[in-house]
Amino acid sequence: MKFLIVGFGSIGRRHFQNLLTLGEQDISFYRTGHSTLEDGELEGFQVYRELEEALDQGPDGVIVANPTAYHLEAAIPAARRGCHILLEKPISHNRSRVEELVKAVRHSGSRVLVAYQFRYHPSLLQIKDLLDQGAVGKPLSVRSHWGEYLPGWHPWEDYRKSYSARKDLGGGVLLTLSHNFDYLRWLFGDAEVRAALLGYQSGLGIDVEDTAEVLLQFENQVIASVHLDYLQLPGKHTLEIIGREGSIFWDYYLNRVDLTVRKKEGGVERQSYSCPEDFDRNDLFLEEMKHFREVIEGKTSPVCTLDDGIQVLNLILEAGR
Repeated sequence: MKFLIVGFGSIGRRHFQNLLTLGEQDISFYRTGHSTLEDGELEGFQVYRELEEALDQGPDGVIVANPTAYHLEAAIPAARRGCHILLEKPISHNRSRVEELVKAVRHSGSRVLVAYQFRYHPSLLQIKDLLDQGAVGKPLSVRSHWGEYLPGWHPWEDYRKSYSARKDLGGGVLLTLSHNFDYLRWLFGDAEVRAALLGYQSGLGIDVEDTAEVLLQFENQVIASVHLDYLQLPGKHTLEIIGREGSIFWDYYLNRVDLTVRKKEGGVERQSYSCPEDFDRNDLFLEEMKHFREVIEGKTSPVCTLDDGIQVLNLILEAGR
């Protein structure tokens, strides 16, 4: 199987290493030279400076891992060639060329997997299973919270130059931490933004929003609030679901899901579900890459489709108005 990786920042590097772990060797790169990572790690692998030349080599899978603002500049030509695409999240920073990608995919038969890796998280899979079983009855309200200190993400680079911190590259907390919107849609269905407030007062010296509070309402009438920020120390990523018959609480950093259910005879029953002891964050990306290979081979359909990515982008842009 032949792969082309577009961009070689932190996520491009991760995908490269995971492909090697999975035994893939036919890997090439398209780079513009603007990343903070050097070509030295790519010794023995072909690096192209022109996208069309890279696509001329006929890759089966194209991994679009460049800054958000340039995703579609690579994805559209790849789709026109009929390449299957792992498209990093969010799919873009605006809607301007989204329909162009949709038409290219429809015409060529290219399959697109959007890279929201939390779809593979054991805890969220457990939560989805509990909801499907009706473990807490009808869900009523949800609180999703993710805060992390941006300067600590990539210690090897100046955070102010990263795509997450720059408006021109498609940064900002809404776009960068958009996973929450995706997994909430996955768990509860389509939603609309009812209200949103954005903050720009972090003092981090960036030109994008550093804090967001978003209120969503789902088609099934579930109400959700989403908090995102670039500031919190220590980092916090939690999900709380309140239903008629109980509640579910997930703590990402503790790797645990707590289920509390009211008993018919009175009192409550509690149960906890933990990730495997050897669970590592990179497992999410490995599972994603395994799935992408199966998508390329036509063995399965993408678990996170291009339409899913479009719907998340719509929520983000509505919240950011």
